[in-house]
Order: sequence, then structure tokens, then C-alpha cells
Amino acid sequence: MNPFILALQARNLTVEIHHHSAYQIVLSNDTAFTSTINGKLYEHIHGFLIKPNVSHHCIAEKGTLNVLNIEPYSSIGLELSGRFKENEEAVIFDSPLEINAFFYTPKNSLNINVLLDALLSKLPAVDYDERVIKIVAYIKENYFKSDITPQTFADIVFLSPSRLAALFKQQTGSSLSKYLLWTRMRQAVYIALTDKEKSLTDIAYDTGFYDLPQLNKYMYKMFGMPPKALKFNSDLIQIY
Repeated sequence: MNPFILALQARNLTVEIHHHSAYQIVLSNDTAFTSTINGKLYEHIHGFLIKPNVSHHCIAEKGTLNVLNIEPYSSIGLELSGRFKENEEAVIFDSPLEINAFFYTPKNSLNINVLLDALLSKLPAVDYDERVIKIVAYIKENYFKSDITPQTFADIVFLSPSRLAALFKQQTGSSLSKYLLWTRMRQAVYIALTDKEKSLTDIAYDTGFYDLPQLNKYMYKMFGMPPKALKFNSDLIQIY
């Protein structure tokens, strides 16, 4: 799974007006829904794609929505940016067929895994440098350590922090710090949705954040909602 994508499926969920730093794709799995995007009301739509920091909300009291948040400076975020027309902040989908045509998915298929595969298939093939592979493996195994620094990564592959940062960005489209942050955020969201007994403070510590306020800050900035909102609606949301 690409760590720069947070994919969720939500049932019968209404979200207040918010904005966040990620690209967002919201698609109906079944029933049309209503949304307000930058103050304009859209009724009976089947989905939308919006740029970062565009205010929006959704009312989907019936049916299921696929929600994908994507880091804007990652390779997949940059690919999505090229799909907007000039001065366009949102793409609205009035029917499932429009969704299939836009994302190159099979006719009448709105399965979230099919959509993820379609998005990833548009990325150019990359022959990753073994040092980048080594850093990715390290983050996967050690993301929960709050004392990770650029020098930590540099010491692993015997490069200066600046050279390693340039190499990582060249191959992934985004920075090492963003990769680490998204890895931590994905894990925090997963735990919030699946472990109802664990406190939000413990989730923050267990995923490498200094404290709960830092987790709250980044989750709201990136996804437009605090972790308590995810935990409160955990029966309605599934992570992919």
C-alpha cells in the first residue's frame, strides 16, 4: 500500500464543513449524496475530487462513501494535480459512469481496491535506489520512535542528510519527513478505528508523536478531523 494514501470507507456519515492539506477523493459506493464545496451546494452527486485546503462537507445519511486522502507532493498527488483544468478546484461526478471514465476503472465498478489499483497504475515505474528501500523498511519497523531525526536516516545509509533528502524526494516525490508523518498518521488512524479500548493519548505515544496535542494538530491539518471524531465513529468507518 502506498503510504501517501489514506483510504477509508464510511457508512451513513455526515461530516461538518472542514478543509485539509491533502487532495481528497470522495465517491459514493451506492447512493447519491449532497455536498457543499467552497460554499456551492451540489445535490445528488456521486463523488468529487478536490484540491488541498478547499472547504467542503458531505451529507451521506444513507449509503457508503469511499474517501481517499492523498499527500499533494507525493508522486500520486502530483499526478492528480494534472487532472484539473486551469483554475479548477474541484471535479464533480454526477454519475458512476463519470467516475469510471475519469479514473479509468471498469464500467460500474466503484470498489475501493479497484480505484486504488487504478490510481497507482498511472504512476511511472521507478527503479528505487537500495538506500531509499532501506530507509522505507526502517520507517516501517521503527515509526513509533519519537526521537527519529534526519541524522538517524543519514547514519543508516552513510549519506549526508541533505543528499539523502534529495534522493528520497527525487524517487518518491515527497520528503522523508512527510513519509514518516504519513506512516505514523496511517497507523494512528488504524488503531483509533480498531482498538476501542486504547486511549487517544496512548495511541499518540505508540505511533511516534510527542503527545496527543501533536497528534490532534497533524490529523486535523492533514485530514480535517481530530482523532476523537474517528474513534467516535469507528463503527461506521473502515480503513484500507
